[in-house]
Amino acid sequence: MRRWRALCAASAMVVVSGAWAVPSLADAGCFDRTTQPYTSVVDSHFHLRPFGGPGIPLTEMGEYWRQTGVRYVNLYGIGQILPVDSPCIYYLDCLGTPVLPSPKNDVENAQDVAQTNVDGVHLTLSMTFPDLANPGGILDQMRQLDSAYPGKFHWMGEVNLMKQALLGNGAQPATLGAIVSWSPFMDELRRRDMPINIHSDLGNDADPLKFLYLMETVLTLYPENKIVWAHMGLSNELKTIDPALHIATLRRVMDQHPNLYLDISWRVLEDSYFSRGPVREQYVPFFDQYSSRVIPGTDFVASRKKDFAVYAEELDVTSRINKYLNDKAFRDIALGQSYFDLLGLPEQAPPVCAA
Repeated sequence: MRRWRALCAASAMVVVSGAWAVPSLADAGCFDRTTQPYTSVVDSHFHLRPFGGPGIPLTEMGEYWRQTGVRYVNLYGIGQILPVDSPCIYYLDCLGTPVLPSPKNDVENAQDVAQTNVDGVHLTLSMTFPDLANPGGILDQMRQLDSAYPGKFHWMGEVNLMKQALLGNGAQPATLGAIVSWSPFMDELRRRDMPINIHSDLGNDADPLKFLYLMETVLTLYPENKIVWAHMGLSNELKTIDPALHIATLRRVMDQHPNLYLDISWRVLEDSYFSRGPVREQYVPFFDQYSSRVIPGTDFVASRKKDFAVYAEELDVTSRINKYLNDKAFRDIALGQSYFDLLGLPEQAPPVCAA
């Protein structure tokens, strides 16, 4: 474990969205799963900004990543922020307080990256501002960010199509008509080959597939876009779906839409599903089969109320499923090959050592 952690911390440079100078993971030879950690080297779903209150500085987060062996991070803001005069840190603690779409977090992330050295970690900036329910100004806002930070943004999301948890704070879910109106910015994303991570709840415990039609509409209308489905459609509102139904639904949709990828971030997946052996045993063969289209992440929100121990725990919890994957899936997911391929990075994950 020490050797792998040392390797992950060895590069004394910051690498940001487009400058691919991180030494290859494959330079270390094969990866020995019997002695090396199972935690993912990619955190593709990380929120540097909280909904409200102060965040953890990027310099401090850099230390967290180096200590845990994370070398590739997607820097999300949060596209919906609490009012500046609100004392709330987390939206669910203040139901009724509106969360408002804003590019503020994206600008602050870009400024932090421009001013901060994060040794040995490849950072990808993401545009999280889009209000999918009101898409009219998204393309113009993309261009404004590009003008201020040319060539720095290579991802979009996490953006909300249907997030039930935000409905109590005035968030608007996108309608079918709004989805049709996404075409200008989706065309631009396709032109750039830029992935978009969409949070779209599959349903809830009362009706597990209630909102599936929304994501299927997106996939049907925009088949050439690289679309990442956050948390595989699961949420705190959907903790009891029959795994067989969930897997069959994902399998059907992924077979129909080859540009769909799954984000397996957020500890809800482990706590509510993967931690139970009989349930985990249903998901593992699915991940083994579709591993080239599965990417890991923590969904950590860097509020100043948290610290290294919290991040390390979140990384561990969200990585536990890696222990049960076959070697190819482990290389694709835990060692990052699926993420590298999705972003078009030249990096190559190391092969897994033969047993």
